[in-house]
Amino acid sequence: MKKTSGMDRAVTGKWRPATQAVRGGTWRSEHGETSEALFLTSGYTYDDAATVAARFAGEAEGMTYSRLQNPTVAMLEERIALMEGAEACRAQASGMAAMTAALLCQLSAGDHVVAARAAFGSCRWLVDHLLPRFGIETSVIDSADDDAWEAAIRPNTKVFFFESPANPTLDIVDIAHVCGIARANGITSVVDNAFCSPVLQRPLEFGADVVAYSATKLMDGQGRVLAGAVCGTEQWVNEMLLPFQRNTGPNISPFNAWVVLKGLETLSLRAHQQSENALKLGQFMEGRVPVMLHPGLPSHPRHELAMRQMDACGPIFSFIVDGGRAQAHAILDALELIDISNNIGDARSLMCHPASTTHASMGEEARAEMGVAEGMLRINVGLEDVDDLIEDMDRALKIAGL
Repeated sequence: MKKTSGMDRAVTGKWRPATQAVRGGTWRSEHGETSEALFLTSGYTYDDAATVAARFAGEAEGMTYSRLQNPTVAMLEERIALMEGAEACRAQASGMAAMTAALLCQLSAGDHVVAARAAFGSCRWLVDHLLPRFGIETSVIDSADDDAWEAAIRPNTKVFFFESPANPTLDIVDIAHVCGIARANGITSVVDNAFCSPVLQRPLEFGADVVAYSATKLMDGQGRVLAGAVCGTEQWVNEMLLPFQRNTGPNISPFNAWVVLKGLETLSLRAHQQSENALKLGQFMEGRVPVMLHPGLPSHPRHELAMRQMDACGPIFSFIVDGGRAQAHAILDALELIDISNNIGDARSLMCHPASTTHASMGEEARAEMGVAEGMLRINVGLEDVDDLIEDMDRALKIAGL
């Protein structure tokens, strides 16, 4: 196979983001197919024994086994890296596979991690339960307290780990400030950018070392497959991440990689339109519900920072009602258009009650620490006509007494 029209990364790297999303990382076989080919194969054959020996020794380029390389997966990895502005990327089986790999590949017993307290439930489980089982110390801080990051550093601190915006509280981290502290102290910063994707926010431009994704979300964005990705320097990916991935196997399937490739072609269009819809719906709801957690609205405590870091507000926001779980569930039950679902980044509008879904396993005390209230609802705003979404939300709020 060859890359598009024989062009290498020196050429494709100059393209603008919209072009990268459609053309970046495309390889073509001798058949000259327009759409990227789907290679459903676990292994490869070789012309002679010397060829396979050279490939396994790292002396020759080429495929050896689909746990290590696959042409379809490689195209996805190259395209995400180009869109992210990263030197390298490795795709994963899911978003949580990406988060787990990004942390465990570089941590050992005796190391210390500083993490943001506001995070997706499974990410907090990694920090609170999995890492300590292997002798890795963890500290959880308020990510909005800029001074707390430096105060939490210990001699054995190896990683800063955070989401921005955070799930589901929409906390915004000052990425440049926190990553600057990390670099000044020889600490690797790992940023979960799933709420934005590289078309809305590029943490590497603010000094992040590693960016991790649930590509299930906006990158696929149509509720079809699970996928993840981790981006960083070529040295970090090859020396830290690749040995872990090679030997533990959290790999994405070629089919899922192909689906995400197709999703990337429309990612910018979807993400910006969904952000516009989310802003209009948020503006309608503000003042109607007691608490709005929407980075695109001036009422958000870090609105200005969010808009400096993000190209648009994103499709996801949360709000809190005073009636607790009962009123939150009443709103969900009254919806006719918006689906009840715990997924995000989808082209369909979806809403869930985090305390009884995504963060249910954390326990009441941990949820309270994070700010996940019983009356909190999180919405992913899709591509439907925003006036239909407003009418659906208006009816549901009225039925629930708001």
